[in-house]
Amino acid sequence: MQCSWKSMVLLALASIAIQYTAIRTFSTNPLSFLCSVGLAPSGLTVNCSPKELMQVGQETPVDLDHSCDRSPSNANSSPSLSNPSYNVTKRTHILILATTRSGSSFVGQLFNQHPEVFYLFEPLYHVQLALLPRLAQSRNLAERRVMLGAARDLLRSLYHCNLHSLESYIQPRPARHSTDKLFRRGASKRHESATFASVFAIQFLSVTVFVCPVLGRSLCSPPVCEAPLGSKEQVLVLADEGECVRKCGPLNVSVAAEVCRAKRHAAIKTVRIPQVSDLRALIEDPRLNLKVVQLVRDPRGILASRIETFRDTYRLWRLWRATGRRPHNLDLGQINTVCEDFLRSVSVGLARPTWLKGRYMLLRYEDLARFPLQKTKELYSFLGLVLDHNVVDWIINNTRGSSGLSSWQKFTTVRDSAANAENWRVKLSFDMVVYTQTVCQPLLGLLGYKTIFHPRELRNLSHSLVEDRTFLPFF
Repeated sequence: MQCSWKSMVLLALASIAIQYTAIRTFSTNPLSFLCSVGLAPSGLTVNCSPKELMQVGQETPVDLDHSCDRSPSNANSSPSLSNPSYNVTKRTHILILATTRSGSSFVGQLFNQHPEVFYLFEPLYHVQLALLPRLAQSRNLAERRVMLGAARDLLRSLYHCNLHSLESYIQPRPARHSTDKLFRRGASKRHESATFASVFAIQFLSVTVFVCPVLGRSLCSPPVCEAPLGSKEQVLVLADEGECVRKCGPLNVSVAAEVCRAKRHAAIKTVRIPQVSDLRALIEDPRLNLKVVQLVRDPRGILASRIETFRDTYRLWRLWRATGRRPHNLDLGQINTVCEDFLRSVSVGLARPTWLKGRYMLLRYEDLARFPLQKTKELYSFLGLVLDHNVVDWIINNTRGSSGLSSWQKFTTVRDSAANAENWRVKLSFDMVVYTQTVCQPLLGLLGYKTIFHPRELRNLSHSLVEDRTFLPFF
């Protein structure tokens, strides 16, 4: 069938228009154009938004001028017009540096709730398990640092969304990039804010806790979670980390990596790096733009929480508390090591070395517990990120829980945060407190934690043992 001359002319004009549009787009913003078609060179620091990851040929138009991140050399030449005080086009990598039972899971959720942050919960657990399976708060410095080289290399790869690097440490090794052994995968899910109609209530020990369905891109929701989840199933996934694995099935590492690349920022929580100085090589790497949030807590509170949580490991401490007599074979290093690591790391941070300028923030757990929204705003300001309303909603819903719920679910982030900040004072005996504050005295003074000298001081909860201190990051 022959085409009329009018049809031929229309086709020619359409072809010219398409070519003109493509040439103009490439000439004005070549990186965005390459990003949209998946041809951006791997050596350039270019971050595509989820829009650019849509398949070529899709009818929905994409605003290429504002959706791709610029390379470092052009980052300052094109500031954000929506909020000039924040550089929303530069990818920021965040590391939460903490110790066990210091409130780090809560801090991690402050980033996990942000729709543009890809969050990983304790990926270095797999490095420790593979290299030093029996290492647990060892006091042997050489032994503790065996894994630091591997840990730094893995962190660098993960921040670049090369999640396949993690497969070398997961046991058994993932087959075809699929695994159900990722440590606490459910902690990297994202609870997204919803309208009242889509919020579900769960009863825990006669306390009603409101939770929201899992939405958005995370390790427990589409596209990583391929299983369709109904409303009730979403509630179960939120309430129990194990439900994420049971409902979603094995984790596809390749898909998770794509989700990571689609996010503008990445955050990782770890309790397996002893001191901030161990991260210097990463902090000084200009390609990473890494910022460290060092979370600290009163060591007396850490000890009380560990005794309740790790009952076997801290069995002798519980015996001391119950009988009033300290066992002769008690491992006192379990708390000594915490104070030594904190003291060395915090001393470096507060000394303000040049390599930490604009890269380090000290955050006390007690301040965050008492003033969660204010401290979160300060945290996001330090990082240069816009505080999303999803994060604010999550804070409101998760800092007004019950202390009974907190004691029942050891790893929950739903609790009455203000009441929980100093509840160690009713859980430790006076003798245990005296010993802890004696060996940790330099750290207590540095961080503004008051010592007590009489059992009445210990139980008088109307008098706080946390001094008003301001720890500002330096720029």
